Amino acid sequence: MTDAAYFPDDRRAKRNVAVLVAAMAVLGSQITMIFVIGGLAGQMLAPNACLATLPISLIVFGSMTTAPWLSRVMQRRGRQTGFFIGAGGGLIGSAIGAAGLIQGSFPLFLLGSYFTGMYMSAQGFYRFAAADSASEAFRPKAISYVMAGGLLSAVIGPQMVKVTHDLFLVPFLGTYMVAMALNLLGMGLFFLLDLPKPAARRPGPRQGRSIRELLATPEILVAIICAMVSYGLMNLVMTSTPLAVVGCGFAQDSASDIVTGHVLAMFIPSFFTGHLIARFGAPKIVAAGLAILAMAGGVALSGVELGNFFGALVLLGIGWNFGFIGATAMLSQNHTAEERGLVQGMNDALVFGGVTLASLASGGLMNCSGGSPVEGWSAVNMAMAPFLVLAGGALIWLALRPKEA
Repeated sequence: MTDAAYFPDDRRAKRNVAVLVAAMAVLGSQITMIFVIGGLAGQMLAPNACLATLPISLIVFGSMTTAPWLSRVMQRRGRQTGFFIGAGGGLIGSAIGAAGLIQGSFPLFLLGSYFTGMYMSAQGFYRFAAADSASEAFRPKAISYVMAGGLLSAVIGPQMVKVTHDLFLVPFLGTYMVAMALNLLGMGLFFLLDLPKPAARRPGPRQGRSIRELLATPEILVAIICAMVSYGLMNLVMTSTPLAVVGCGFAQDSASDIVTGHVLAMFIPSFFTGHLIARFGAPKIVAAGLAILAMAGGVALSGVELGNFFGALVLLGIGWNFGFIGATAMLSQNHTAEERGLVQGMNDALVFGGVTLASLASGGLMNCSGGSPVEGWSAVNMAMAPFLVLAGGALIWLALRPKEA
């Protein structure tokens, strides 16, 4: 069935959700693996310590630049095509990253990171695919359940780093080889999806609102701002965490455990976030997420013991979950089927553009804004404040707008 002749079917939607949860668990593990070691490998290869997190920035930049055209591919050729392209990018990226490690080449390692970003972009569309076949009532829950698939990747990825990071003489090479295998394994899951086929393009002018008109819609604008802030701040802090933990004298395995706790906190709430959105509304859940992100910054600034790192990163994960899933639900409620490709591509390009800047800033703040890792870690967390004010102000503005507007 095409979108134009499609009726929501929650039985069908639940099957698709199960497949997408499995894809998040298997393929998504490569992202948590690479985020644990990306900064450490970058610090090993980069000519300047300030560039240590540049590999992670290239992943996010790859996602940002891939999202607009990948969204159009999905609009015309279907979700599965886009998901195969993403997994192919992840496979190529892991292979190039491994080659960069073997040759000690930072530019080659960065190129591999960019291709890995193609997979990260495709993964971002899993949540939208879950909504495609769901009824309006089930849609927030479908989005939330798919995000919960990251729970398994939170366990698999960082723990896999412990086993593989010194498997060969070249540090981290084993991790990238496992990432290649995960992409090959995960591709088979996409054959099990049963999603509506995209409608044939009608002759004549493009249907739906323009980008300018979409951004002039308050609900869409605020949803994008809140998604950018939630994801950007999570990435800002999380990217620097392994550097901060190791820099403060703790073992690399401790950094892996802290990232595991963080990613678990990102996805465990997904089992009930959709229910909370259905009951209280997306804007209130987004507001709660922003408040929890602020709490994470406070805990991080209160000390650099392992307990502080664990507490801050757990709160950071919960805050991201509420803020990002809530913003996704807001967005999905405010566009038509004809506008889907344009809106989702624009949203993810803007979100991951913000995340790219955040990951770039993370390395600079951590390594180049003070004389010690403690000072750098403090700078990273203090940088959250203005953006939380921006997103909170946008939500307040939306809430105070006259209903007739």
